[in-house]
Amino acid sequence: MKSPIRLLAAGLAVTALAACGSTGTQATTSPTPTETDTLTVVTHDSFVLPQELLDQFSEETGYTVTYVAPGDAGTLVNQLILTKDSPLGDVVFGIDNAMASRASREGVLADYTSAAAAGTDAQLAADQLTPVDYGDVCINADSAWFDKHDLTVPATLDDLARPEYKDLLVVSSPATSSPGLSFLLATVGAKGDGWLDYWQSLKDNGLKVVAGWTDAYYTDFSGADGKGDRPLVLSYSTSPAFTLDGDTSTTEALLDTCFRQVEYAGVIAGAQNPVGAGKFIDFLLSDEVQSVIPENMYMYPAVTDTELPADWQKFAPLSDSPIEVAPADIDANREAWISQWSEAIG
Repeated sequence: MKSPIRLLAAGLAVTALAACGSTGTQATTSPTPTETDTLTVVTHDSFVLPQELLDQFSEETGYTVTYVAPGDAGTLVNQLILTKDSPLGDVVFGIDNAMASRASREGVLADYTSAAAAGTDAQLAADQLTPVDYGDVCINADSAWFDKHDLTVPATLDDLARPEYKDLLVVSSPATSSPGLSFLLATVGAKGDGWLDYWQSLKDNGLKVVAGWTDAYYTDFSGADGKGDRPLVLSYSTSPAFTLDGDTSTTEALLDTCFRQVEYAGVIAGAQNPVGAGKFIDFLLSDEVQSVIPENMYMYPAVTDTELPADWQKFAPLSDSPIEVAPADIDANREAWISQWSEAIG
């Protein structure tokens, strides 16, 4: 999730020694991949892992590691493209499935396959990228607010446009946020050619659009801290696991509104340390990192046999039937859909 507390592990620049024991295979434009004593990780501004794990990676590899976060997932890909002649770093984490094809097509990635990727769900695979985590982007409801106002919690996309839910929904913009783009894709998948008409119906019903997930969840949503005035928000199906009150959650995800988001890591084309980049991807798929992804990244770990928190089955369920859009359609239409949305709604 671009989680309730998902913050960048900022300013990290750590040093250490030795090698991490990469088991992956490297295929770059150079016949002999190079290795330096520094590694730059380019990620989005919601990346966070425990400091001790990041220190451990540095100590085991001997790399001085610097983390750079130019913005959210969309900004991340745009920056990789704009700087591909002078790459921002060696390895990227945080490209999602809505932007993966664009990154690959623009030539900002080198080929790399981690041996640990064999333990991930094959359905998460993407060209030149390694899946690290995934989750469902869904509308969330402040259940306590609906109980207090004696109003039934909506269940479907169509429900959100009904008059009884006027002025209750806030979402992040598809033009500036990764979950916002996922929700746009959900509406395309569900409504087909009528997706923009659906957005117009939401707008007519008092929809509020803000730039990013943090503003939507923490400023406008009533279920995060009780200070917002909107009880419906675009977030993740895992969000209710972090709004517990005793043995129940005060929020819930509307599982018929979800689009599945996958986050990937990849070696950046032209990397100074492609060997180290591969080792970092192996590190992200290690048992140590995968096991802490739910509590730190608020996503499901990509390695399928990773143990999940005990309460996730009850409070962080995945949708049984997330709304889908074919990757080829996303690749062909993404920019046009965003432009059409911006002109009509944004």
